Amino acid sequence: MRVLRRQQGTSSESLPLRSTRGFFTQGESPPAATDLYTATVGYRTAPEVPRKDGMRRSVLTAGCVVLLVAVAGFAVSQEMSPGGQGGQQQIPYQNMTPAQRAEAIRTFLGLGAVPDRAAAERGAPLFKSNCAYCHGRQARGATGPSLITSDVVLSDDHGEHLVPFLQRGRPEKDMPSFATTPENQLHDIAEFLHLQVEDVANRGAYQVLNILVGNAAKGQAYVVAHCSTCHTAATFAHIAAKFHSPEQLQRGWIWPARSNDPSLETTATVKTPQGTTLSGRVTALSDFRLTLVDTAGQSHVIDRDPGIEVDLHDPLAPHQQMLMTLRNADMHNVTAYLETLK
Repeated sequence: MRVLRRQQGTSSESLPLRSTRGFFTQGESPPAATDLYTATVGYRTAPEVPRKDGMRRSVLTAGCVVLLVAVAGFAVSQEMSPGGQGGQQQIPYQNMTPAQRAEAIRTFLGLGAVPDRAAAERGAPLFKSNCAYCHGRQARGATGPSLITSDVVLSDDHGEHLVPFLQRGRPEKDMPSFATTPENQLHDIAEFLHLQVEDVANRGAYQVLNILVGNAAKGQAYVVAHCSTCHTAATFAHIAAKFHSPEQLQRGWIWPARSNDPSLETTATVKTPQGTTLSGRVTALSDFRLTLVDTAGQSHVIDRDPGIEVDLHDPLAPHQQMLMTLRNADMHNVTAYLETLK
């Protein structure tokens, strides 16, 4: 069964709260660093994912899969390290091959059986000639509904439910019966539908295109004008050699990974109306609550009630401000320039 499952041992209460003030949980990347630049870094874009288990409402509307992937790292996606099994060493998400990323996201989201691509290729022309008029060529919907979020499709693995359904049809909704269609062809149509769900859901399988399309000279000028306030020339020396690929370089300079550099951790000093002062590393922050770890390693949860003064220091605040005005052309130009610094 293709179901998006919540990982065991977690609940919505245990997930860190995202701040509406623009601050983020330690180690978390802001949505703009992923979603805003999804198309510009060369990823295919697609609607979000459907999910089930009592919540079979379309995530295409709610956008919940984006949040799931972000929690895993989406954010999706930048800093997720899927847990190893049997003592195996964990591989950072950004260092995975496309196949490993796809499997990691598949496991996290609980997408079910892997579609048979050969069967799906055979099923594509069958679906086009028999079903596309109502459901669209990629099953996204046309005069009829999208099948990407269909419970019938999502409850099936390899045609065990879909094939009998197609053979019966749904006359009350003007869906014809395919009782005379060979069963092997119906299985191929089922695999085609599952592949469409996979293409929408599994963002880990997306392929990165060439992103070195900018002007390096203009990128250098942007760095001098916008980055020299905080960074020296030594910051950029051999910077491209620190990343495995240009897309990782681009991701890294736009929003550096906090987990790789303790100096980028957000810290806070909290003063209570009684005069008590607490300082430490911020691990979670929202408009209502702050969690920090002091120098002794003790965790403190502070409700942000009236009278509570919070002085935050976020080393990445300038990057967050930059994201609000960064143009696509500037992003490409800076990446092209930094790629030359190996």
